[in-house]
Amino acid sequence: MNWNISAWSIKQPIPSILMFLIFSVVGVMSYLSLGIDENPNIDMPTVTVSITESGAAPAELETQVTRRVEDAIAGIGNIKHISSTINEGSSATTIEFELGTDVDRAVNDVRDAVTRIRNQLPLTIDEPQIKRLDFSGAPFATYTVSSDKHSLNDLSWLIDDQISRILLAVPGVGQVQRSGGSDRQVRIDLDPTKLEALGVTADTVNSQIRLMNTNLPGGRGYIGAQEQSIRTLGSMKSIDDLRNMRIYLLNGNWSTLGNLGTVSDGIGETRQSAMLNGKPVVAFQVVRSTGSSLATAGKGVDKAIAELQKTLSADIHITKIRSTLGYAMDSYHATVDSLVIGAILAVIVIWAFLKDWRAAAISAVAMPLSMLPTFAVMKLLGFSLNNMSLLGLALVIGILVDDAIVEIENIVRHIRMGKSPYQAALEAADEIGLAVMATTMSIIVVFLPVAFMGGIPGQFFKQFGVTVAVAVFFSLLVARLITPMMSAFWLNKPAEEEDHSKSKTVSVYRHMLLWALGNRGKTVLGASVFFVVSMALMASLPTSLVPSADRGETLLSITLPPGTQLSGTNAVSKRMTDILLTHPEVAQVFGSIGTPSTGRAGQGGAAGEVNKASLYVMLKPKSERKLSQQQFEDLVRPELVQVPGVRATFSATMGLGGKVQVTLVSNDEKELRQTSERLTTEMRTVPGLFDVSSSAALRRPEIQVTPDSAAAADQGVSVQQIARTATMATVGDNSASLAKFDLPDRQIGILVQINPSYRQDLDSIGNLRVMAMNKSIPLREVAKVEFGSGAAEISRYDRSRKVTITASLAGGGTLGQALALVHKLPSFRNMPASVHEMASGDVEIQRDIFSGFAMAIAVAVMLIYAVLVLLFNDFLQPLTIMVSLPMAVGGAALGLVASHAPIGLYALIGIVMLMGLVTKNAILLVEYALVSIKLGMPRNKALVTAGEARLRPILMTTVAMVAGMVPIALGIGAGSEVRASMAAAVIGGLITSTLLTLVVVPVVFTFIDDFEHRFLKSKYPSRRELYESKADSSSNDETLELEVRNRG
Repeated sequence: MNWNISAWSIKQPIPSILMFLIFSVVGVMSYLSLGIDENPNIDMPTVTVSITESGAAPAELETQVTRRVEDAIAGIGNIKHISSTINEGSSATTIEFELGTDVDRAVNDVRDAVTRIRNQLPLTIDEPQIKRLDFSGAPFATYTVSSDKHSLNDLSWLIDDQISRILLAVPGVGQVQRSGGSDRQVRIDLDPTKLEALGVTADTVNSQIRLMNTNLPGGRGYIGAQEQSIRTLGSMKSIDDLRNMRIYLLNGNWSTLGNLGTVSDGIGETRQSAMLNGKPVVAFQVVRSTGSSLATAGKGVDKAIAELQKTLSADIHITKIRSTLGYAMDSYHATVDSLVIGAILAVIVIWAFLKDWRAAAISAVAMPLSMLPTFAVMKLLGFSLNNMSLLGLALVIGILVDDAIVEIENIVRHIRMGKSPYQAALEAADEIGLAVMATTMSIIVVFLPVAFMGGIPGQFFKQFGVTVAVAVFFSLLVARLITPMMSAFWLNKPAEEEDHSKSKTVSVYRHMLLWALGNRGKTVLGASVFFVVSMALMASLPTSLVPSADRGETLLSITLPPGTQLSGTNAVSKRMTDILLTHPEVAQVFGSIGTPSTGRAGQGGAAGEVNKASLYVMLKPKSERKLSQQQFEDLVRPELVQVPGVRATFSATMGLGGKVQVTLVSNDEKELRQTSERLTTEMRTVPGLFDVSSSAALRRPEIQVTPDSAAAADQGVSVQQIARTATMATVGDNSASLAKFDLPDRQIGILVQINPSYRQDLDSIGNLRVMAMNKSIPLREVAKVEFGSGAAEISRYDRSRKVTITASLAGGGTLGQALALVHKLPSFRNMPASVHEMASGDVEIQRDIFSGFAMAIAVAVMLIYAVLVLLFNDFLQPLTIMVSLPMAVGGAALGLVASHAPIGLYALIGIVMLMGLVTKNAILLVEYALVSIKLGMPRNKALVTAGEARLRPILMTTVAMVAGMVPIALGIGAGSEVRASMAAAVIGGLITSTLLTLVVVPVVFTFIDDFEHRFLKSKYPSRRELYESKADSSSNDETLELEVRNRG
């Protein structure tokens, strides 16, 4: 097989130059237009079903709403998981579909399924909201809005209306959440004593207001020669008009609304708040849409805010207080810096070996010429410049110059034989073509299986694998087209020839190789022992997902007991903020208490949980603090534990956190609760685990109204009437059914309820009036009102009850070690048959990644063998090359041990990369030896000659690759501590595999050759016999010997 396209490029240089010139221009344009992100966009087809019912308890919602919704959608195809969370007044079901599912069709299928059961759901629920998940992760930026003149209502409406509308038009913005502030609302607080005296109920008052205070269409008129539309205008013009509105009573009389209670233009019940450094603020947070670039969204938001600021009053100030864009950009710049430094070091290595700046420059040209076309392909495939794609480019730096090094070293060697640069380029490129093709294709087939892994890991690593494979392919084109051409016309002939035999390194290596060939059994035994020890060492290493990165920002999640009021959560949040601010490492703390509202109507905040808060802790830059983020968290954790009655946990604001997460599922609620409680208690005793908490909700305090069926039947009162009375009196009607008050620019709700001060008295609730046979009676006559308790939150997973126990890892702890300890606990080993573990969160991702990489490595090994068989046209000698693969495992293990790193996501990337790299050295050796034997040289001499000739390019490529990894291994820049384990594995594996390959592969070659000669010669002539017969039949032995000597 002839791979000598290099000769065509040397003789016809213009097409190759033009092709790479076009590639480079398109690559530069593509690079400038690529989005910058922290991680690849993982577009999971996800649909959410949100159903709210004002005041409904989680237990009732689960039975009446959630289970019916889950059963209805379970029959839809391609569903991966169904998870539901039920809180007071809200049921949220998330349906995750298999990758590749058309999300728009999935939304329609879910909508059809819910529509079919709509008549089975309670009449009092709000209309189900079914939509695809269009935003991704946690908020990436937070801004505060402040003013000395405008009220809290004005600032809140500014965010809900103007700011939200402008920001949602920015490309990449998926959601704007408001934290703090208030929602304007007309409040009608009824006096229960007056209602009782006049015999009217809160429900009756609300119904009359809704029916009377509205504008409705009235048809069409044809008076005169014109057509008129008829409008019925019943909406009140002012609060005074509403206050004077007449409410008709059962006895035929009427009373003004103002006589029944207070009517005011105020704010709705506050269910969420925000604070900055312990002081109340109004803030908004921006969430990125799925599939968008973080840099594009972040810069677009900043630009839109700057333009908006110019149009606002001078007293209104919008201030950015946090953003994850800074860390993402720092990580991007750190990776680019590592890439550039690695490239420079690689060029220095080439110059150090060849002592020829022209040769070094030609090799250096390979890097940009390989990378720039790669950017064009990335743009074509919709990739971004993120951790994975940039990591691929940083890894590939050393590989990109490998082919060029092999080509140019071979050309320089031929020049030093006395040939002209032009002739040397022609002959050397022809000679090395097969080896270069084999090494490059081996690397490509290693990374392609990684790019096509399944599930979330496959989406995550697709950009990494494809980027590496494309860059390596272009490096092959550069090595075959550009490097020989530049060498032919630019290299100078050296003043004197070089004799390799004078090199001390070559002399030492020759003695080692001769000893190994003379002691083949000992050599193979030593290599086997090394491999066994390596596998044992690798098996003993702890496993993890991703090491904790120092992002300069951490998230402290706070949960108080169910029933805690917003004021209590605010007080605890302020106390914890004060504790955090006492540490010099903290720059500021932003707190979001409750559930942030979204949209013009303030949706979400009213139905949120007021016993939960999130504190975003912004640390000072690394240069201004002595502690890392992990050390800071370990330092403050004991102080935060001192706050009583609080569950506080640290987590990452973005990305993978590496948390221990044990998810238990069961249909038996009692056994699930008991098992989770025992396991949670035992996990708190496991060393290295902190912040152990369970999602098994505590019981929340309730006021339970239990109807007396006999009395209710006597009075003609239904359970629905009783529930409606309690709901209307305490929280008012649901938002969709509220009467509306018209303002010039919007409508606001009119909330009718009993004065909140009466909620504090159980007797007042018992005295609420309920309609019965054209009269109103006290609630206590038909129902018993008493204190009780119920579930505060219910979680479900794949249509079963779920409890998730989470824990944070101490510094130095790994996810794999912690999970192994948890699985040994008595409660876990003796789990009831009805309860079982379901992998989820980081645990599920780690499992998928490890299994995916195991399959990818197995496929890669098979593909490498297949490629080598095709290129060498032989089934046996590729096995010689495959022997180099296990040689890398021990080095990778040693590298991880030396750097105190576990086997994690990035270490696995390094090990996969080694699979392709280590075969390169063996290919160079075996290919040269085979050609030398083919030309008539004895086997052992051919192996020694091949070793001597290929020693320098092998060492050059190895050292260049190590040099390219050094900046990553040193951990310079943002996020570098995460990637360091990968570089450690690559460096350790390269060094050991190179040293062992140079000695062990020639010995294995002799065993394979002997096997072929002894056991296959009876049926087929062996390679050695074919080559020897060819040499014997040669008519010119002197020419043959001269050619062999020239190759040496």
